Amino acid sequence: MAQWNLGDILDAIEPALPADTPALIHGARVITWAEMGARSNNIARSLAAHGLSPGAKVAFYMRNRPEYGELMAACFKGRFTHVNINYRYRPEEVFYIFDDSDSEAIFYSAEFRDCIVELKDRLAKAKIFVEIGDAAAKAPFALAYEDLAAAGDGSPLGIERSPHDELFIYTGGTTGMPKGVVWRHTDMREAQLDAQRLLAPVPDSLDEAVAMIRTDGPGRMTLPACPLMHGTGFITAIGTLASGGCLVTLDNPSLDAVELWDAVERNKVQSIAIVGDAFAKPMLKVLDENPGRFDMSSLITIVSSGVMWSKEVKQGLIGHIPQVALMDSFGASEGLGFGRSVTTAAGTTETAKFTIGSMCDVFDENDQLVLPGSGTPGFIALKGPIPLEYYKDPEKSARTFKTIGGVRYSIPGDWCTVEPDGSLTLLGRGSVCINTAGEKVYPEEVEEALKTHPAIEDALVVGVPDDKWGQAVTAVVHLAAGETLNETEVKKHVRSKLAGYKTPKAVFATAMALRAPNGKADYKGAAQIAAKLSDAR
Repeated sequence: MAQWNLGDILDAIEPALPADTPALIHGARVITWAEMGARSNNIARSLAAHGLSPGAKVAFYMRNRPEYGELMAACFKGRFTHVNINYRYRPEEVFYIFDDSDSEAIFYSAEFRDCIVELKDRLAKAKIFVEIGDAAAKAPFALAYEDLAAAGDGSPLGIERSPHDELFIYTGGTTGMPKGVVWRHTDMREAQLDAQRLLAPVPDSLDEAVAMIRTDGPGRMTLPACPLMHGTGFITAIGTLASGGCLVTLDNPSLDAVELWDAVERNKVQSIAIVGDAFAKPMLKVLDENPGRFDMSSLITIVSSGVMWSKEVKQGLIGHIPQVALMDSFGASEGLGFGRSVTTAAGTTETAKFTIGSMCDVFDENDQLVLPGSGTPGFIALKGPIPLEYYKDPEKSARTFKTIGGVRYSIPGDWCTVEPDGSLTLLGRGSVCINTAGEKVYPEEVEEALKTHPAIEDALVVGVPDDKWGQAVTAVVHLAAGETLNETEVKKHVRSKLAGYKTPKAVFATAMALRAPNGKADYKGAAQIAAKLSDAR
């Protein structure tokens, strides 16, 4: 297996591409590969000059924008460790990531300045704050991003890097608090290439990668519609830049499907990354309402990861874009290539049905292989290039990155059955973790917020199947004596404490028991109550 370093890949690609080849596009702004190379080199040198050593953690607190791509390149080249910050988090949630990750540099968009100001005095590990936006209006303690990008000659760093250099992907996981998944550069890149080998030729060495770019030209024009701070968007961005492609990002802070299709037409986008129906349904709605308006002839693939993508929506999209291949990529921050399904005009795939990855096995609860067609539920396990661990969490690392029969696997907790033809049918997570439009929500965190409301005595939170969100966060509560439920006020209360997507879409009061006599939560019963009351609405 080849050994890869993402900084070395970028250094090799930059001179192999024509200088005016676009690397980053955001609205009317275009940053070429030559410009991104010089600016990212300057940023990396500046971070080192401010005391950051190889391995130092750099927090990315911003929406989708060109600076995300530039800073990624700077971290890879300078041997610094990427840390993603969910911009939907409330200040205390943001502080947790900064602190848990040991971030020494914090790059943030000006729109999040108030949060940084609120937290700054508690961020003792941070050596440098960098604000992206109007330099004249920046916080007095922060450096201006453009000053870092423009200062210097932009030349390559000329440093020796390691395949073991790291990047982090913080994920909500199933533990109540986010965990940093630790990837080595070489494992991340090899996992991406493994996932592509069934579809097209891939390079087996850095020399081959450069030769392919010189022969075939730049990589794909890719539009990650999902946030770059999520695993799906970030991993898409890595793959795009590592193959000499271009990242196209949208300006609107929430999905604007008209803007998306306009960007596809204007930039001749070849691939779009989304997260299931929460993205695909608005995209289809605009096409249905505006037949023939957009030129989508450049589009080759739409890839979804993180949540199920319904068959009906896929068929609707293919009706408008007959040449496109719609791909469900079954993966996680903890591993790539668990499975894949592809839908084209020539055929469709059932929702939740996947072709198992070549590096995957399925085990039952006794760590025995599940036989195809047996009907035995099992958990899917990925071997090969997988992450090292969860940062600073050896107990959860041992459970997720587990050795079975002398082979090390990544086991995020997805349960499935193996059909007679060897394909997978997903059953869902074997925990109570809720996946709502690709966001992972851990019930206990929402329950604790609910129980701080004076009208609520106890609460359980479950995911109810939902056409738009995949799962809708739903609360079932016991009210305190003499209290009545004001659902609007309860939602407002939770939203004041947690990120908006963690706020229950519905809150139901019940007199039925939420817990067993031993005090353990009865999530199964709560889910039944929530489903019944949701149907009655």
